[in-house]
Order: sequence, then C-alpha cells, then structure tokens
Amino acid sequence: MRTPFASKKCPHCSQWSAWQQQPDDRCAHCQQLLDPQAQRRAQEQEALARQPVSSFMLIEIKPTDGAGVRFLKYLVRGGQLAFAAIMAFLLWFVTILAG
Repeated sequence: MRTPFASKKCPHCSQWSAWQQQPDDRCAHCQQLLDPQAQRRAQEQEALARQPVSSFMLIEIKPTDGAGVRFLKYLVRGGQLAFAAIMAFLLWFVTILAG
C-alpha cells in the first residue's frame, strides 16, 4: 500500500523528498537513491528469482526420457512436493502452538 504523502530524508544531501516507498525512488534535490539498501535488496531478490530450481529440490524430468521413466519421475516429484507441503504445514502448526 502506497502512502501518497510520504517523504524521506535523503541520506546524501539531508533534504526531504517525496517517497513512494519504492527501491528506485530518487531525491528531488541531488538525484541520489533515497534508500540504497532497498535497491541492493531488490537486485539480490531479482537475481535469486532468476536462478533455476536446484535439481536437489526436485527430480529432473528430461524430454529425452521414455514415457515410463517420465511417469515414474512425475510420481517421485509429486511425492517430493507432498512431503514439502506436509513439512510446511507441520512447521506452521508448531509455530501456531508456540504462540
């Protein structure tokens, strides 16, 4: 949710500028980034999103595999995803119980 009247003090020139709470917001006076750490975090998150899922996490299904092998790999992948879902639920449940 964006606040239309938000402002932030520039860490470079110490002047107040309008701030849309976006990582690429710039100071109206010196044109420097208002939140350089947010820009760095956004770039790191984007780089992580572009990385492929590790083959350790999910079994790889190659188009060159035969129909039977692909079927078995889909079953194994379904088991992996079901296991991850059960573990996530248990972690959520234990967290709720802990308060």
